[in-house]
Amino acid sequence: MIVYNQAHSSVVMDILDKCTIRGFTKWTDVQGRGSHRGEPHYGTHAWPSKNMATLAIVTEQQLEPLVRELKEANANAEQQGLRAFVWEADSVI
Repeated sequence: MIVYNQAHSSVVMDILDKCTIRGFTKWTDVQGRGSHRGEPHYGTHAWPSKNMATLAIVTEQQLEPLVRELKEANANAEQQGLRAFVWEADSVI
């Protein structure tokens, strides 16, 4: 699961394409705030930015390149905020 500032939307889509990850589910207008620093993303007058979230089930071979690309994107615009969470999918139908 990738959670990111809406400003990263095209960057995340480009990374998914680069890593040949076709299937995903994307949520827009996701609210939240970072656990350590950074501004909240509430979509309000005071905190106007919003987050998005994308969930993709990937193979083990796709995981390492995907995480590497996401880390690089975050490092290039760290204040925007981008986080990725990895867990195993027990079954997929």
